[in-house]
Amino acid sequence: MHSESLKSQSTFPPKSTEPRPEHPPEVPLAIHDLTVAYHRKPVLWDVELNIPEGKLVGIVGPNGAGKSTLLKACLDLIPKTSGWAHIYGKPYRKARHLVAYVPQRESVDWDFPVTALDVVAMGSYRRLGWFRRVSRKENDRARDALDQVGIAHLADRQINQLSGGQQQRVFLARALMQDAELYLMDEPFAAVDAATEEAIVILLRSLSERGKTCLVVHHDLATVTNYFDWLVLLNMRVVASGPAEETFTRENLQKTYGGKLSLLEKAAEALRHSIE
Repeated sequence: MHSESLKSQSTFPPKSTEPRPEHPPEVPLAIHDLTVAYHRKPVLWDVELNIPEGKLVGIVGPNGAGKSTLLKACLDLIPKTSGWAHIYGKPYRKARHLVAYVPQRESVDWDFPVTALDVVAMGSYRRLGWFRRVSRKENDRARDALDQVGIAHLADRQINQLSGGQQQRVFLARALMQDAELYLMDEPFAAVDAATEEAIVILLRSLSERGKTCLVVHHDLATVTNYFDWLVLLNMRVVASGPAEETFTRENLQKTYGGKLSLLEKAAEALRHSIE
């Protein structure tokens, strides 16, 4: 999935992973003093967050800000230099059944010879175990998940024959199969068609209405206030976090993006539209 060699910065002292009063156990995702370094260069630095339950949460920041790294660190996919992430008061290894992950589509080998239904059914493996055959009941659930994302008719199609938007929908359907409490999604809107983008938004809102929490890496500032009700502005550190209407301000965006005026101008236009 990801071939880059990762190294932890060894000069940082380890920090305790014990629960802390500022991170109550009912929080879907609590992150305390999290630092991550690639090749001795910090990418995330002392990240401190509580992600509220039942919210659509957007993670926004410039390229290289550490957005994808944050998700991967929470999932133990890359080493942490210091700090911790807890899911409902527990480390990921003890709460993985509560989490579903949608990685970037570009990180997947789509030439692997499986059908869309096979990929979605993989979402049941955590429940069944890797070496148990998927039952007819689980296949029916997988077809239902494909139906929820609008591509049930493609269940038997090889994944390398699907368009980019259809592949993204397959990944979303697999996440639905896991029936998680916390969904981590890494740029699900990237390079998809308008119909897929609308389908993703509908799915996210449906999950939120059911009390699920969705944490989504997002890059399009123009749609931030339309899609999310809570924001994390990130650039190595957390610049700001909170309700979207309070957090998505020109001042916070200036702190997050610095002198990248074209992005700020786009954000300002989005702000104007959200106010009108």
